[in-house]
Amino acid sequence: MPSRKKTTMFASAFCTCVSSFVVICAVLATQQWVSSEVRFARTNTSVTISLQYGLFGGTCEQFVEAGLQVSSQTFQVADSLSSTKTKSTNDAIIVLLVLSLLTSLLSSGFTCTNAVSNPYQTFLGPIGVYTWNSTCAIFILIAMILFPVNTEANSLSEELAHGCSTSLQTHLQTVHNYGYSYWLMLLILLLNIASIIIIYFYDHARYSKKKEQERPIENAPKDVILF
Repeated sequence: MPSRKKTTMFASAFCTCVSSFVVICAVLATQQWVSSEVRFARTNTSVTISLQYGLFGGTCEQFVEAGLQVSSQTFQVADSLSSTKTKSTNDAIIVLLVLSLLTSLLSSGFTCTNAVSNPYQTFLGPIGVYTWNSTCAIFILIAMILFPVNTEANSLSEELAHGCSTSLQTHLQTVHNYGYSYWLMLLILLLNIASIIIIYFYDHARYSKKKEQERPIENAPKDVILF
């Protein structure tokens, strides 16, 4: 059976890993990734398309120059994308989040195992927790970088706006506001870092205790050791 200190430390890390898993699920399920106002010129007037979307779906509203709402509808992101670049980047973000979900689940399993037992395999201990939490954090960080790149550099909002209205002409301006679904990924990063820090403190304390136990033998006189 593990010591009380080990159980407490790994149980705390287990809670952060499970929290990370839950937040990733929320990020995938919600549509509040970004809100965009895309303004186009039309003959004798201008049209503003208001978009709010995530990785899978969203809503769009069309307003004429005077602020009159013309239409409101929902859409599927994958069906509205015609550019290979924007579609492949969006798919890559989904794959990264699914992989981070799996690594977070593995990390939860590793911390739970260590909280209730002492596994013999080295990789099932702190090394495994470091590996899976670091991998999850890397996947989340890449996803956080790719989404703004796809939104702004690849003109994702403008492409989705064209899917909401067929009579748009010259693009004038786009304003983006990233929603809580996107910023929740920062919380996932913090939870992964917290898990690593908790296990590091436990591992460092265990290593220091082991060194202290070995020190009396190292400092003992040679004749005593021979005896």
